[in-house]
Amino acid sequence: MRINLTRRNFLGATMLATASLTLPAMAQDKPSLKFSAVFSEQDIRAEMTKKLAEGIAENFKLEPYYGGNLFKQGTELVAIQRGNLQMGNVAPQDISKQIPEWSVLTSAYLFRDAAHVSAFFNSEVGTEFKKMAEEKLGIHVLGPTYFGARQVGLKPTKKISTPQDMSGIKLRMPGGDAWQFLGEAIGANPVPVAYAEVYTALQTGAIDGQDNPLPNVKNMKFYEVMSQIVLTSHLIGYDLLVISSDVWNKMAPEQQQAFQAAADSAMKWSEEQHVAQEKALLEEFKAAGLDIYEPDIAAFRKFAQEKYLASDLAKSWPEGVLEKVAAL
Repeated sequence: MRINLTRRNFLGATMLATASLTLPAMAQDKPSLKFSAVFSEQDIRAEMTKKLAEGIAENFKLEPYYGGNLFKQGTELVAIQRGNLQMGNVAPQDISKQIPEWSVLTSAYLFRDAAHVSAFFNSEVGTEFKKMAEEKLGIHVLGPTYFGARQVGLKPTKKISTPQDMSGIKLRMPGGDAWQFLGEAIGANPVPVAYAEVYTALQTGAIDGQDNPLPNVKNMKFYEVMSQIVLTSHLIGYDLLVISSDVWNKMAPEQQQAFQAAADSAMKWSEEQHVAQEKALLEEFKAAGLDIYEPDIAAFRKFAQEKYLASDLAKSWPEGVLEKVAAL
């Protein structure tokens, strides 16, 4: 009797040991992909990320980090290049810091709407830009993550009709030359302020306003410390869902195809949600007491385009790219 128990114990211990050796091996079959984004967990794009995670769950485990908690805004690209991050929601402005040609994709009044952005990245010219990023930066661009047309939100009650009316307005813009130039291109005095600090800066008067799509204004509650929204629509807001080229190139062709399909589905869902929310938020903000109106868009477009074409940024733009984008 004592011998039988000993044998059972031995067999049980052997099975446990075998299982303990097998589990890590099974876990290794499904690589983890760390994903970093500056948007909050309440953002529509956080739900987009969850949908992506579900879509790739057969082959990969996605580990999302929101609110810039893993890597601060603007540092995601470098983190991927250093191998410290596998995926990110990267601003085209950050790409333009390393590839000057990309600055054209950050210019005011280039894209008309979300559909135009998607059409561009699926086009021949868009493919050329994605190839440029792959070859020079080591990232594979899965596609654009639309988050709304950027509108000017102000605390002062001064009426804005033309870019000249923006003179002297301290407008928060993200850090970086491309972002700061965008602020100048709509007539404002751009001030670099971290995204998480915008609410307090508006509240204290450190800045007069900010430019963000309406869903961001809602998520971050900027409307609580604003008096008006000027519908300039000066930039169709989008970031880029990217993955390390090292990770991408190690995938089998069928894995790449499945991964891209999951990304396309999640990005399309997010785009549709943002477009619908933008329309609803106009009425919500009006009901909250904000003054909402459209300025002289033609004057803003003319001012911005002349500003860009006369700048050093435009010297790096590929020949004919503006015409190609406009024709899409």
